[in-house]
Formats: sequence, structure tokens, C-alpha cells
Amino acid sequence: MEYVPATLEHVDGIHHVMQTTIRTVYPKYYPAEVVDFFCQLHSREHVQEGVESGNKGALLVDGNVVGVGCADDNHITSVYVLPEHQGRGCGSHILDCLEERIAKEHDTAVLDASLPAVMLYEHRGYKTTGHGVLDVGNGVKLVYETMEKQLRA
Repeated sequence: MEYVPATLEHVDGIHHVMQTTIRTVYPKYYPAEVVDFFCQLHSREHVQEGVESGNKGALLVDGNVVGVGCADDNHITSVYVLPEHQGRGCGSHILDCLEERIAKEHDTAVLDASLPAVMLYEHRGYKTTGHGVLDVGNGVKLVYETMEKQLRA
């Protein structure tokens, strides 16, 4: 397992990880409109922009992209792991790398946690600092947690 800065060669693999994870996991927590919102948000074009910004990383297992992480400044903007690789420490490894990078310049890491990820973040020491609600259309609301973790004193 190796976490590397994402390159343009990783774009299709990262897009696959994000779309597969959203389509597999999110329907257990959110209505179809929210699932569609996340899939549209994480379009191939958006993935490529993130790679080009230098903010995305790819988690590789045997040379294949199985996870992705992204941070902008001290805000962790995404962590996704293919469902068949979840529960094996992949998400924790991505977070370790992101937190290490953030801690070089910031005291805290912040993130907006989807419902499927809240327990992982709590387990890692993140505390809920607020709740967010986003109207995705048709009267459907996306509910998420705003969380923060102290990285250094």
C-alpha cells in the first residue's frame, strides 16, 4: 500500500474509486438525489482539476488505485476507498498522510463528513463542531457533520 501524489495517469482510476464508492455505499445512508449530487460533484473533470492542483493523492495497491485523498490548505475535502478495500486500514493510511501534510503548516485539520464516514473520523479523534444541510433539489437535503481535529498543540 503506497500513497502518492496523484498524476494525470491516475485520473481514471481515481474517478472509478469515487464513483464506485458513492454508488455502492451512499445509497445505504442517503436518498438517490444525494447520491446523484455526489456523483456529479466528483465528475471526471473535477477529479482532473484536483489532480492538476496538486491537492489529490492516490492510494495504490499492486499499482492499482484503490483509494483517494484530497486536502486544500487544512481542509480535508475527500477520502474515498473502494468498498472491497474498506476495513483494511486504507482510509486510515490516507488520513495519516493528509494529516501529516496539514500538520506542517496548521494546528488543526477540518472536514465535512458524510454520514458513512463520521464514525471513522470520530475513531481518529475528530470532533463534531457543527452540522450542515444542503438542498440538492426536489426538497431533498444532504446532511453532513463539520468536524475538526487538533494535530499539534
